[in-house]
Amino acid sequence: MNDMVKALIRLVACSAVLGLGGRLTAADLAGTLASTAKAPEYAPVGFDKLASFNFIPPDTETGPTPAATSAKSNEQIPERIKAFDQQKVAVTGFMLPVKMDGGLVKEFLLVKDPMLCCYGVMPKVTEWVVVKMTGPGVKPLMDTPITFLGKLRVGEIMENGYLTGIYLLEGERQGETKG
Repeated sequence: MNDMVKALIRLVACSAVLGLGGRLTAADLAGTLASTAKAPEYAPVGFDKLASFNFIPPDTETGPTPAATSAKSNEQIPERIKAFDQQKVAVTGFMLPVKMDGGLVKEFLLVKDPMLCCYGVMPKVTEWVVVKMTGPGVKPLMDTPITFLGKLRVGEIMENGYLTGIYLLEGERQGETKG
């Protein structure tokens, strides 16, 4: 039973106790629906969605200019995925540290599967999220699914003329660790 139904049942029960005979006014119903219809602060976004389409990386060695390459790359991203751009999301995956500072990970790849990269299987560009922590960083924790929360940017990420990803999470904090 979802939260909205539970809230409506509580409201009906309360109105019966208060002598309203289970009758609800439009204002009662509207207030209850508004309070239960709020979206979570961070929408869960899984790799089932992020990796749900084919993306062909540009040939940066012999291909067209960077501006043309960027436009063509971003055209490959479906609107349903672009809708996550600039949204607060929660993404769960496996950490592959890239940059550390003082024993804390400041930048890492969050990958779909722990068998990607390190064990010889090259992931698709849709199967990782570049995470840059906005605060001091997090403790390294590999081989364990971890959720990270922050603002997601969707679109081509180029560094030194090379595509490094299409998802960038401005990591605000670490969430749940599973396992």
